[in-house]
Amino acid sequence: MIISLCNEVLRDMDFAEQCSYASAVGYDGMEIAPFTLDAEPHLIPASKRAELRRFAADAGIKITGLHWLLITPPGLSVTTTDNSVRRRTLDVMRGLVELCADLGGNVLIHGSPKQRLLSDDEDREEGIKRAEEVFSEVGLAAEAVGVTYCIEPLSTAETNFINNISEAADLVSRIDIPAFRTMLDTKAAASSETDSIPDLIRKWFPRGVIRHVHVNDRNLRAPGQGDDLFTPVFRGLKEQGYDGVVSVEPFDYVPDGKSAASRAIGYIQGILEAIEG
Repeated sequence: MIISLCNEVLRDMDFAEQCSYASAVGYDGMEIAPFTLDAEPHLIPASKRAELRRFAADAGIKITGLHWLLITPPGLSVTTTDNSVRRRTLDVMRGLVELCADLGGNVLIHGSPKQRLLSDDEDREEGIKRAEEVFSEVGLAAEAVGVTYCIEPLSTAETNFINNISEAADLVSRIDIPAFRTMLDTKAAASSETDSIPDLIRKWFPRGVIRHVHVNDRNLRAPGQGDDLFTPVFRGLKEQGYDGVVSVEPFDYVPDGKSAASRAIGYIQGILEAIEG
């Protein structure tokens, strides 16, 4: 498995410093939140993309992908009835697909709960249909450049569209593009799934719909900083032969970003050593 750090945890550093620190404490990769790079990250020029990739390479770390995709620019939505907004959103998403590929990443994680909300004042099925059209176009764009675009199931406290892996798997099936898949986020799963996370792994990984994993405690902190148990999670992934990316994505950085990042990788390395030994 490749253990990656979501870079917003270190957002008070510049990107070169983020890569150096993450590599020094033991991470294999960096997963980038595009808004930390630029207000319009889909328009980052080629020279800057090459520089970012070089920063990671110089630190001995890989850029594994992108997440938290639609924070900037503002006003985006995949479900809106406003065709111009939806077209603009699609343009941004296609641009981020190209950014991911240019940075050497393999996967994009579409969380962005507010930008996929279904309006209570409109027909729900029509909103879902509009989103599917956008995701189909993005799936084709991802396929063209050799990356995977994943819809992230999130809890009902965050969004009203795609709240569990079953719903995500249905969307993946309807779109039916190999480069469009889903993923497992342990915090979201702890809040919105009826099955345990190890059971989810046993159920869904053999079906090929899950292509990425985020690990975080339901208390919003990093693995090892709460009551959630992660040994069963990593053991389940190992039993399934998962050799992809597992990204550390806390939201509450205790006592600070650097400390949260270093404690998490130490905790995870300890688990991996125990289950592999």
